[in-house]
Amino acid sequence: MPRKSERHLKLSRQLISMTWNPRNLYQLDSKKRLFTIKQKTLFQHMWKAKRDTRGYHDANITEKQWLRMFNPQLPTYNVKIDNKPSNPNAASLMYACMERRLDFIVFRSHFASSIWMARQLVVHGNVKINGKELPYPSHKVKDGDVISVDPEAVVTLAKPENGSKELDFVPQPYQQPWMFIPDYLEVNYNTCSVVFLREPMTRPSLTEVPSPYPPEFHALAYEFYLRRGRNRK
Repeated sequence: MPRKSERHLKLSRQLISMTWNPRNLYQLDSKKRLFTIKQKTLFQHMWKAKRDTRGYHDANITEKQWLRMFNPQLPTYNVKIDNKPSNPNAASLMYACMERRLDFIVFRSHFASSIWMARQLVVHGNVKINGKELPYPSHKVKDGDVISVDPEAVVTLAKPENGSKELDFVPQPYQQPWMFIPDYLEVNYNTCSVVFLREPMTRPSLTEVPSPYPPEFHALAYEFYLRRGRNRK
């Protein structure tokens, strides 16, 4: 049976994932339309938004786990005042809690080429929090926590052929489109460490949670889970 990451990257699934895999770039380029002609009803739009956003933001957890994590209470919606630009839809922060996960931070900091590789680094003891080894990928860090990664386990570092102790930076194929650092992380590549500053938030014309989907698409996914929560009561 193929690994979960390989099954998730099948072109037929048309899902964008947290990985530098070239298939992922193909999926990203082919997502020119968020909905197909067959998807006409509001429920179909909400289900599609839920499926696609979950495929990117929480591919490592099950639907049941996500339902326990889902928080219907979002930050207050920011309205437009005078001529000042308003903040994006607050529903774009529905996955902000995931950004505190240890495996997410390792991937966002470019120490791993995929969320699955980041999970392996944590499980194998290559990641420490405040100097202590913690082999739990789902662990949620606190503001100010320092996460360090073993330099020899970083995907973009390799031992030089001349036998030097200093590792060489080796660019990986197809990594360039993902080489950005969110504002809530402070990364030091000299020490292979990162500080989690705060929870992601929205600012005028910007949402800090990295996503290939617009805030309005997240709003449909948020409404899907909001209605599902009401029906379960």
